[in-house]
Amino acid sequence: MSKHRNSEPRIGIDIGRVIMAPVKGGKADTSFLSGGLEKALKTPPSPGAFDGVRSLVSAFGGRAWLVSKAGPKVQSKTKQWLRHWDFYGETGLPREHLRFCLQRSQKAVHCRQLKITHFIDDRLDVLEHLHGLVPRLYLFGEQPKLDAAPDWVTQVGDWRETTVAVLRDLAQDEP
Repeated sequence: MSKHRNSEPRIGIDIGRVIMAPVKGGKADTSFLSGGLEKALKTPPSPGAFDGVRSLVSAFGGRAWLVSKAGPKVQSKTKQWLRHWDFYGETGLPREHLRFCLQRSQKAVHCRQLKITHFIDDRLDVLEHLHGLVPRLYLFGEQPKLDAAPDWVTQVGDWRETTVAVLRDLAQDEP
């Protein structure tokens, strides 16, 4: 770990294709984005996501945030989805630990402000903006267009792998 060595570990987690609607068989579920609210609310959580987030919220002592790129309509749907699925109750993540931005590169602004030390996202282009700022980066889910992940990210296929990798790194980083 580099930049935030003296601060307590903090984790940031993307929402779309990480907590909900993961890529399966090389194809993303876009019903959340393209359908109406009723259809969006039926979009299931990623398998194991709530258990994984609950474990990470506990391991990070509540220092966990959702950081998502979304326009106003998708922000509204996302907030309603989180309420509909009782995400906060199920995971223990503080309700006020939700941040949105309008561009993927702006996730770096939130990570800097929050002093994020670990970040999970399904998009390599997002993680490229965080490279050098956030010490531990996790590329989540199937990556059908990627031959190999760069050596500065940990590629994880699902929530079980993600939880194991993050907890392992967290234990290694303890003084």
